[in-house]
Amino acid sequence: MPGNDQPEPNDMSKLTLSLSSLVLVALLGACSKTGGPAPETTPAPAPATVAETAPAASAAPTPAANENGLGKSVFGKVCSMCHAAGVAGAPKPGDHDDWGPRIAQGNDVLYKHALGGFNGSKGSMPARGGNPGLKDEEVRAAVDYMVSLSR
Repeated sequence: MPGNDQPEPNDMSKLTLSLSSLVLVALLGACSKTGGPAPETTPAPAPATVAETAPAASAAPTPAANENGLGKSVFGKVCSMCHAAGVAGAPKPGDHDDWGPRIAQGNDVLYKHALGGFNGSKGSMPARGGNPGLKDEEVRAAVDYMVSLSR
């Protein structure tokens, strides 16, 4: 209608989507900043006896021995804010249906999307999980951790 400054309905939905995306990115950035209370420390264990330090005859490797500690830590501090709840289409670790096609693309693609960000049909991934202070190795370790839970 001439003289009417109201946006068309299609323009309004685009504006709403753009504003929603902007708010989400701002929240992710604010939530992923490091800081807060210092991590708790545990007292040093008592010295072990000879019997306690001798290897067991049939000792199998523990899951913790194969654990990706850096990836788990970064996931817990940054990535879990979206991936644990599936925010903005983030695949939840352990969801084989959601992760399967992503894993099939290969680690290089997953690293590229995690490091540089990605907007796809299923959602958005902010670069470095919204935390520009994360190092490349930390981002890759977090990706490896989530993939290991999702195979």
